[in-house]
Amino acid sequence: LLCLVAAFAAAAPDGREGESQPAARVVSLNPSLSLILVGLGAGDRLVGIDAASGRLAPELAGVRSVGGLFDPSLETVVALEPDIVVLVPSVEQQRFRDRLDELGVPTRAFRNIRFEEVLANIRDLGALVGRRGAADAVVDRIVRTRSAVEQAVAEREAVSCVVVLQRDPVFLVGIGTFLDEMLASAGCRNLARTLGDGYPRASLEWLVGAAPDVILDMSLDAAGGAGARDYWSRWPTLPAVEHDRVLHVDAQLVTMPGPELDRALRTLARALHGEALDAAIAARLAEPRP
Repeated sequence: LLCLVAAFAAAAPDGREGESQPAARVVSLNPSLSLILVGLGAGDRLVGIDAASGRLAPELAGVRSVGGLFDPSLETVVALEPDIVVLVPSVEQQRFRDRLDELGVPTRAFRNIRFEEVLANIRDLGALVGRRGAADAVVDRIVRTRSAVEQAVAEREAVSCVVVLQRDPVFLVGIGTFLDEMLASAGCRNLARTLGDGYPRASLEWLVGAAPDVILDMSLDAAGGAGARDYWSRWPTLPAVEHDRVLHVDAQLVTMPGPELDRALRTLARALHGEALDAAIAARLAEPRP
């Protein structure tokens, strides 16, 4: 999971402009970008995708795979004759992009580390494929939901928590990420912010000493919530264990910097504060616009 999160939300400088005409043939080398295009009703523009996109989006099951996130096939991408190749570059994908540039294949990279960058990606991809109206609607939905969540938790005390992406070794959500920003909006005091940027590694001793009230476990585990509780029950002094606040959260939904950040925010708020908060969020979303 940690490798996927890092791949979904990699960043690199980009100074190259997208195309002025709507792109009809797009190759996506990152699931977050593929899912944004699907969410905008432009999945039919995708003529090639990375293998992870095909696994995560049933709508893309019939689209040609061009290889893995870190080892796409240059020959396959070029043969698809794309109008543009979109990616969120790791070091490996930056090298791949350079090779495409040398062959004259148009490319565009999208930063998506921060929350606002993800919203910008939705708008920019909408413009790229001629779906500006749909993009504006998705961004508006996310922004309104974030505001409703923040209002609903405003009078509640922030809950001390950690988000576990991987258990052995332990990797957590740190500062400077869209996940950390969503946790703050949902009323979480993210204890792992002190460990640094991105997705820092932590020792079990640190986690036990930090004594989180809630552990949101997003590690891959076929047993789901029961597996998370069983694992962390080995450390019964943890407040999260003592008060039965070890919760399994759907990593695919929450860690994907894509078009469903509104659902991710509500999922986090519900996990941290209980089902009743979701009703309060829904009520705020139903209020007439000013």
